[in-house]
Amino acid sequence: MTPRTPPPRAGAREWSALAVLGVPAVLVMMNMSVLYLALPSVTADLSPSATGQLWITDMYGFTVAGFLVTMGSLGDRFGHRRVLIGGAVVFAVGSVAAAYAGDTGLLIAARACQGVGAAGLAPASLAVIRHLFADPEQRRFAITVWMLSFMAGGALGPLIGGALLHFFWWGSVFLVTLPAMALLVVTAPFLLPAHRAPAVGGRIDLPSVALSFLVPLALVYGIKQLALEGVTAPALGALAVGVLLGIGFVRRQSRLAEPLFDVSLFRIPAFAVSVGGMILVGTVLYGTSLLTSQYLQMVVGYSPFTAGLWQLPTAVSGTVVALWISGLATRVHPALLMSSGAVLALAGPLMLLQADREPGFVVAGSVLLFAGLTPFMALGTGLVLAAAPPERAGAASAISETGGELGGALGIAVLGSIAGGVYSRSLADHLPAGLPPDVPGRDSTLAETLRRAGEIPDPVGNSLAESARDAFTHSLHVHALVLLPLLVLLAAVTPLARRRTDPDPDPAIGAADVDADAAAKSLPKEVA
Repeated sequence: MTPRTPPPRAGAREWSALAVLGVPAVLVMMNMSVLYLALPSVTADLSPSATGQLWITDMYGFTVAGFLVTMGSLGDRFGHRRVLIGGAVVFAVGSVAAAYAGDTGLLIAARACQGVGAAGLAPASLAVIRHLFADPEQRRFAITVWMLSFMAGGALGPLIGGALLHFFWWGSVFLVTLPAMALLVVTAPFLLPAHRAPAVGGRIDLPSVALSFLVPLALVYGIKQLALEGVTAPALGALAVGVLLGIGFVRRQSRLAEPLFDVSLFRIPAFAVSVGGMILVGTVLYGTSLLTSQYLQMVVGYSPFTAGLWQLPTAVSGTVVALWISGLATRVHPALLMSSGAVLALAGPLMLLQADREPGFVVAGSVLLFAGLTPFMALGTGLVLAAAPPERAGAASAISETGGELGGALGIAVLGSIAGGVYSRSLADHLPAGLPPDVPGRDSTLAETLRRAGEIPDPVGNSLAESARDAFTHSLHVHALVLLPLLVLLAAVTPLARRRTDPDPDPAIGAADVDADAAAKSLPKEVA
């Protein structure tokens, strides 16, 4: 038997390309984390309703989730480098529009534009990394470096964003990404390969594109209305439309010769469990970040920069766990590590339940929650990519990213709406006597209520502010109770990823690619 030729090793050009891909990842994640810090300033300036505030934070994840699969498929067909450059340009345009948005509607539209651009960045970056690094060991390390770039963005976001908010207006937090996007656009033609999958045709099914966006839009809108307004005809109608469109989307993908969304990948347990886990993880982390950022600023009373410092341990803990867990996964099955992490994360909500107008329990709860769920972010992508054939790398990475982004949209929409409803009802039950008739009503935010309380003479104004802070603290406690069953479900289901599955009949997918044990080896060890 002729010995197999070892794959070529990556050189300086490939590692330089990885650095170029990592910088936008840092800043895109930083842009997400800093928005939570900027939200009180945005609310004070634009005065959005409680629903509008959720849309400001939610529209980005909404749009990313709706377009990730489309962008991944476009990259497979027309080249990931083109999609990457296009995504950077669109993201930059959206960032400028968001920075100078003069009202809530314009800011929501700008966030949607950013989401479309970000949808082109993530799957294209992963697919390009797969082609840049032919050596498996180097590729594993490169993917981990790319994932750590996102965590670094989460760590730097509160610090840089807090400093920007201290010295400049809230729009400055969106402009910080522009130099990185410009660097990517200028250097990508020279450093990144112009690769597209030869087995995938150039045509794309437009009805599938529309359905991939409308399904999460309808479902999340329905769930959001259900949480805010209760069981109403519009909420149930939106949910029904979302379910019907989802069924139609899956059936259409099953019939197409070149599907936009390869549903057959979900027959692989490691793939299905990883994507499902990412949805739950995104739901928990995004929803919690939304509440804790507001809590530290408007309940505890910290400035944006100080609140950012208090959030730094959360991001650092995730980075440390990711580095440690990637080496441990060469000896312990990733599914066991992810399930164990979910059990550890249960301590996070228990800490949040103790929060009482002080930062300690909130920060400790966030650290435990983030550290426990980091294995899903660090190991899940490796399982997904190992299960997919090379020619579907863009689509598979897009599905992986869609899980996290859809979970983030659900976390902000559903958990944020539940917390908002609890806050409104709790505040309404504890309003002080003697309030003027123009006090903010049921759809008001904590920031709006505190602003109005500052205009009312004491002791009534002070009593209103205290009632609002107590109501928000109560909503955080209810949020923690909601997290507990979600984490139990995550811990119980994740071990199913250990089940072995027969390899796909497509010869492009080898048995080692679909076997969960082989997927475990797709994790970084070292750079040779």
